[in-house]
Amino acid sequence: MNTRLIFARFVAIIVLVIPGLMAMKGFLMMKDALFLYYAEHGNEQISPGFQWLSFGGGLVLFAAGMSFLGGWILFRDRKRNYVGPRFRSKNTPSADKAETPGTTS
Repeated sequence: MNTRLIFARFVAIIVLVIPGLMAMKGFLMMKDALFLYYAEHGNEQISPGFQWLSFGGGLVLFAAGMSFLGGWILFRDRKRNYVGPRFRSKNTPSADKAETPGTTS
């Protein structure tokens, strides 16, 4: 195989793995903040407090990672014409507009 093609595929995998790891880390941060809050309710010696900064940071990481992956999947599916009419590009004319029942051209 061509070395340039192998390198391009490796870079593409890295570009997809990094947002996936970001989303995973964000989910774990949110989970840990919630778990620690509920776990502190069993201890009568301390007053339970919620870790808002950890939860908010996890929410931002999770949302950023999942939105990147979702956008990449939508872009790929639009390119291969796998999406329904609702998600098709607005700037290209759709082929099934003329086939829609009840419309006249």
